[in-house]
Amino acid sequence: MFNISIISRILRSRVSYFVQSASLSKVPGKPTWEPIDHNKLPQVPEIDLQLIEQLERISLVELNNEEGVRRLQAAVKSASLLHLINTDGVEPLDSVLEDRELWLREDKVTEGNCLKEILSNASRVEEDYFVAPPGNIPLKKRDKDHLSKVLNKQSQSKGLG
Repeated sequence: MFNISIISRILRSRVSYFVQSASLSKVPGKPTWEPIDHNKLPQVPEIDLQLIEQLERISLVELNNEEGVRRLQAAVKSASLLHLINTDGVEPLDSVLEDRELWLREDKVTEGNCLKEILSNASRVEEDYFVAPPGNIPLKKRDKDHLSKVLNKQSQSKGLG
């Protein structure tokens, strides 16, 4: 035997979902794919040793091998697709929940005085602050030489292809 209240609850949730999505959503009902004209994309900038050193210093990510450089170039190329998006007349969003009214709660402290617990998660603490590795550590000479070879090899292969 079916429980009437459960069926009723399911139906109400389905109906409210379809009503909300049909009337309030600005998202198209089906995908609107358009072919990409790669000639309109800006040229991917040349990635040189100086740029890689700067990115490594500020991001603490090592790009000192062929795979790292390839991934960086792919990320730049992928991000360049954003240049094709027409944003004329598009207002910036305050929230992705633009079809709902957002309620603000009163800002009250409900927990606290747990500094020692929080700092116990850090591998290193100084004067009640987390200590992170410095971001301005220069590359080792060996890594610089290897990276120069990788970049030279890529520029030569571009000239041949």
